[in-house]
Amino acid sequence: MTGATSSSAAATNAQHGLTDRLARWARGLSGRTEEEGNDAPEEVQRPRGGSAANREVTRRRKLYEDIGDFLFAHDLDLTPLNFGVAHDYLTGSHLGVEKAIRAVLAERGQITNGWIETVAADQRSDEVTPEALASMLETVEENLAQFTGLMTESRNSAKDYGAALQEEVKGLSAGADHQPVLGRLVALTRSMVEKTRQVETQLRQNQKQNQMLKSNLESARRAAESDHLTGLPNRRSFEGTLREELKVAQDQNQPLAVAFCDIDHFKLINDTHGHDTGDRVLKFVATLLAKVSDDQCHVARHGGEEFVMLFRGKTAAEACEAVDGVREDLATRSLVNRANGERMERVSFSAGVANVLSYEDPRAALKAADRALYLAKEHGRNRVYLAVESD
Repeated sequence: MTGATSSSAAATNAQHGLTDRLARWARGLSGRTEEEGNDAPEEVQRPRGGSAANREVTRRRKLYEDIGDFLFAHDLDLTPLNFGVAHDYLTGSHLGVEKAIRAVLAERGQITNGWIETVAADQRSDEVTPEALASMLETVEENLAQFTGLMTESRNSAKDYGAALQEEVKGLSAGADHQPVLGRLVALTRSMVEKTRQVETQLRQNQKQNQMLKSNLESARRAAESDHLTGLPNRRSFEGTLREELKVAQDQNQPLAVAFCDIDHFKLINDTHGHDTGDRVLKFVATLLAKVSDDQCHVARHGGEEFVMLFRGKTAAEACEAVDGVREDLATRSLVNRANGERMERVSFSAGVANVLSYEDPRAALKAADRALYLAKEHGRNRVYLAVESD
C-alpha cells in the first residue's frame, strides 16, 4: 500500500510539474518572463473576484491544466506541435484534428508523438496554395511532353530497326558467308534492346512522378472542397453530395430533407467583438452542427454565416427536430470573448427545412428551405421553420 501511494503521489507531482511548465511556456510565448509577471501591479496579478479579467484568467488556467493533463495522460513530449494539437482538440477549434483524435482514441485509446506528427502533416497537406497548383500544372505539362517524346522516340526507333533489318536481310543469300551480316544483326538487336531499356526506365520514372502528382491533385481536390476556417465541406462539395444522396434516396425509397441554418445578428457580433471572435463563433457553431453528422447526415458551410445540412433517412419533420436540438444547445451556451474576457450576448441561429423529394428539382427544395429560414428570421429569429410543400 505504501509503495502504491508513493507511486501515485509521484505521478501527481509530475503532472502538476507539467502544468507549471505549460504555464511558464505560455508566459514565454506572450513575451513575459516570471520576473515581469512578479513586477506587475497587484490588481493585475490578482483580479478582483467576479471581474471579467478574473474569469478569463481562470478559463486560461483551466485550459493549461487540461492540456497538461492530456499530454501527461498520453505520455507526449512538451513541444509546440503537441501543445497546439492538444489545444485544437480540447477547444474544438479545428474540426479535422478533433475528429482524427476521437477516431484514434476510440480505436486504440492512446496517442503517440509520431501519430501527432502524421496528423499535423496531413492537415498541412490540405493547404494547397495557388503557387502549389501552378507547380502541379507545370509538372503535368512536363510529364505529358516527356511521355509524347518517349512515344515518338520509341516509334522512330522501331521504324529504324525494321528498316535496318530489311536492309540486312537483303544481304543474305544462299551459300554466302553470313557471319558479317549476322554480326550486324546482333549489333542492331543489342542497340534496340538498350534503347528499349532506356525507354522503360524513363517510363518508370514518369510513372512515379504521375503517382506523386495524383496524390497532390487529390490533396488539391480536398482543399478545393473544404472550408478553410471551419474544416467543413464547402458549397461546391455539398452540391456534389446532394446529387449523390438524392440518387440513393430515390433508389432506396428513403426520405431526404435539407436545412439552411444562419447565425442570427452575425454582423453585429463582428462589429461588436471583432472578426477574430466572429471566426471563433463560426467554428463553434460548425462544431455543434457537425456533432449530429454521420453517413446519412451531411453538414457544410454554404457561405458567410450560413450552413446547410442534408438528412437522408429522415423526414422533414424529423430533420426539424434534429436541427432544433442543436439550436437549443447553442442558445443555452454562455460564450465569452477571449480578447477581453467579457461575456457575449446570446448566440443563436435560425433555420429553414424542406422535403427535397417534394420538389421536381433539388434547387427548388433549397429555395424553399431558404424561404423558410427567412420567415424564421422575420418572426423573431432563434427558431426552426418547416417549408410548406406547396411553395
